[in-house]
Amino acid sequence: LQRRPCRMTPRLELLAADDLPRLLDEAFRVLERVGVRIEDRSAAEVLLAAGAVERSGRFFLSENLVRAALATAPPRFALCDRSGAAVVELGADRTQFNPGSAAIYRLDGGSTGREGRRPASTADVIALVQLVDDLPCYAAQSTALVPADVPEEIADRWRLLLALRHGVKPVVTGTFTRDGFAQMRGILTAVRGGERALRERPLALFDCCPTSPLTWSDLTGAALVAAARAGVPANLVAVPMTGATAPVTLFGALVQLAAENLAGVAIHQLAGPGAPLVWGGAPSAFDMRHGSAAMGAIESAMLNVANAQVGRALGLPTHGYLGLSDAKTPDYQAGMESANGALLGALAGIDLVSGPGLLDYLL
Repeated sequence: LQRRPCRMTPRLELLAADDLPRLLDEAFRVLERVGVRIEDRSAAEVLLAAGAVERSGRFFLSENLVRAALATAPPRFALCDRSGAAVVELGADRTQFNPGSAAIYRLDGGSTGREGRRPASTADVIALVQLVDDLPCYAAQSTALVPADVPEEIADRWRLLLALRHGVKPVVTGTFTRDGFAQMRGILTAVRGGERALRERPLALFDCCPTSPLTWSDLTGAALVAAARAGVPANLVAVPMTGATAPVTLFGALVQLAAENLAGVAIHQLAGPGAPLVWGGAPSAFDMRHGSAAMGAIESAMLNVANAQVGRALGLPTHGYLGLSDAKTPDYQAGMESANGALLGALAGIDLVSGPGLLDYLL
């Protein structure tokens, strides 16, 4: 625990002073020697124009290229509510919370386990939006539920529309389809009152997730480029799982996470220099017995805490998936795992913690 004069609480940092530069050095070497897969052509083109090298479907990025992109990313920005007031400060050394996403089930009250869960509906989405809007512990809302009563092709924009119609707080969201971002941006622009107003007073943060290991897919690569060019804040959420889609060691998984996010920084800032960006992640331990991501495990919390330390060292606002539980019902396990994660996220100084409200391996 290191005390900082500007904070009233200790700062939890798991990486020692000599670990952090070694981790980043290894991540840069991964990008230079192993490379990343880039499936979206618009993302590939911005990298190639900046000097990246393409061989056999992989893109190799130099440290200089990535650091030049990092230099244009803003260290601080705010998300605004529907009235235009800045309510979520990112990069301001202040921990804030929003619900995790994107669950597909709702657990009915009084249920004792999975027998009480059912597919989420539009009514459930609206009820959750209204609840989160009334709870001061949530600085932002999110498109936390995926409704099963609308076609899959429009589920992403339908969730956003419901969030903005029934709530006031800014929204953490994301796209499910390549054509989703343009329509979701149109909704945000209409609510804010114009494209310039939306740039100046952001109403949403778009999660953009690389596919571990070391791939930016056609969907998320396109979303990252589109968000940067529109000036809509993006959140880099790499999801490595130890022993499954990443090295089994925590340090190795962090190296991969950093490489995936650094590639995202390069794509984003080359597409739109100065566009707002968050260094996020949802890393987890992998339960090899059951084939599940143990999001409530202490190892997962440690990965999030350390990843925030990496993002902060790079001068970026930070995000992490904490304050949730793998319990099947809101019981003692759920309370313990959620509380431990929320506490560790606050002690680590993570700017935005996503997760409170999620149970059962994010289901």
